[in-house]
Amino acid sequence: MAYTDALFQLGMDLTRSSTAQKEDHGQTAHVAPHSGKDFFIERDGVRCAGTHLIVDLYGARRLDDLKHIKETLRRCVDAAGATALHVHLHRFQEDGGVSGVAVLAEGHISLRSWPGAGYIALDAFMGRDAEPQVAVDIVKQAFKPAKTVVKEHLRADTVSQGRSFKAVPRKAVQAREKAQAAA
Repeated sequence: MAYTDALFQLGMDLTRSSTAQKEDHGQTAHVAPHSGKDFFIERDGVRCAGTHLIVDLYGARRLDDLKHIKETLRRCVDAAGATALHVHLHRFQEDGGVSGVAVLAEGHISLRSWPGAGYIALDAFMGRDAEPQVAVDIVKQAFKPAKTVVKEHLRADTVSQGRSFKAVPRKAVQAREKAQAAA
């Protein structure tokens, strides 16, 4: 395959038109206000940047419907109390699946669907006052999966007075909370 054809398939050849969805660069992204303070929060007794949910939906429907997926992402953002900066979706011709992201002031929601397998992989990372758990209910209503698996991870637990970061497994957080409650 020629070099220019390879670039075109990646959407990088600007001399030819692409079949890929085009981004609207004529619209300016919303600018989130900055108060000068950091936006770390306290969740489950842990100071962190936010909650990251990894969501797997099995036996799901409407996984190739761009309009439905975009509306669902927007409902997730609104229900979670987040601020959407940009939503971008792309359909793949080979499997009809969709890959997309909602870029948020508080984080992101991203997804990839495989309609033939009835599977959608979604992740939602949100900090500040946003509630990514609410997005799970919206996605379940929208795609009607037979089974849903959700894994939660608190991002960037800060350590003592320093600014170094470490990941804290959910079980460790629960064990620490249980020990504190018993004391």
